[in-house]
Amino acid sequence: MSAEPFRLGIDLGGTKIAGIVLDRAGRTLAEGRIPAPRGAYGATVEAVAGLVHRLEAAAEGACSVGIGMPGAVSARTGLIKNANSTWLNGRPFVADLCAALGRPVRVENDANCLAVSEAVDGAGAGAEIVWAIILGTGVGSGIAVRGRVLSGRDRIAGEWGHNPLPAPRDDERPGPACYCGRSGCIETFLSGPGLSTDHARRTGDPLPGEAIVAALRAGDARARATFSVYLDRLGRAVAHVVNILDPDVIVIGGGLSRVPELLAGLPAMTAPHVFSDAFDTPVRPSLHGDASGVRGAAWLWNEG
Repeated sequence: MSAEPFRLGIDLGGTKIAGIVLDRAGRTLAEGRIPAPRGAYGATVEAVAGLVHRLEAAAEGACSVGIGMPGAVSARTGLIKNANSTWLNGRPFVADLCAALGRPVRVENDANCLAVSEAVDGAGAGAEIVWAIILGTGVGSGIAVRGRVLSGRDRIAGEWGHNPLPAPRDDERPGPACYCGRSGCIETFLSGPGLSTDHARRTGDPLPGEAIVAALRAGDARARATFSVYLDRLGRAVAHVVNILDPDVIVIGGGLSRVPELLAGLPAMTAPHVFSDAFDTPVRPSLHGDASGVRGAAWLWNEG
C-alpha cells in the first residue's frame, strides 16, 4: 500500500517514454514525454529515473511509481522477459530502477496497465472483471479484477496474442511466422501489420491498415472482403477467451480500436463461438485512448 499522496505512472515504449502524475481522484497533475534510448539498458534506467524526478518536481509531491512496459518480470528470476525492447530482456530492471529511485517500484505488462486504467475510471469502471485487448502494431491483452491487475503465477495472465488462432481454416494453416518462433499466432493475423499483409496476399495491393479502412468506407469490395475475414478471425479469438474468462466488459485499445466498424461488427462475429445461449457482453473502446497505459501504470498502486 502506498503512503504517497500522488501516483506516478510511466509508459516505457520502444520509441518514447511517457509519464503522468495523478492525484487520488485521478486528476492529472503533471505529464511528460521523452525519447526512449534504443538498445541501451543503462541509459533506459537513467531516462526513466530522470523523468520520474522531473514529474515529481512538477507535481510538488512524493509519488508512488508504477511502470508499464511490453514484456513481464519473471516470477522465477526477477529479470525482464518477453520484451520487444530486447535490450531489457534478462536484465534486473526492477531492482536497478528501485535502487536509482530509492523506493519500491511496481512493473507490469502494458496490456495489464490498459486493463487497470479502464477498470478504475474508464470504459470498464464498476465492472468486476475487465478484459482489455490491444489491437495495434502488436496484439495483447490484460485482465483486471475489481480494479486490480491479474498477473498470474508466472506473470503471463492475458498473454493472448501468442496463442494459436482458434478453429483455423485450411488456408490459415500453419499461419504466418511470428517473431516468437511459432507460426499462426493470433498476433500475426490480428495486428495492424497482419491486416495489411493479409490484404496484400489476397489482392496484391500492399496497403496500410488505415488505407484498407478508408477503402472499405469508400465501398471497395476487396477491402470489404479483407475486413470481413479480419472480423471473423477476431470473433473466434475473442470467443475463445470469453468461454474461459466470461468478462463483464471487453475494452478494445490500440490503433484499431478507433475503427467503429470493428466495434460494431465484433459482437455478431463472436456470438456463434461462445458456449452460451446468448452473448451480450459490452464491447467498448478504451475511454482514455493512448493515455490508458500510462494511467494504468499509475493505478498499479491502487488500494481499491
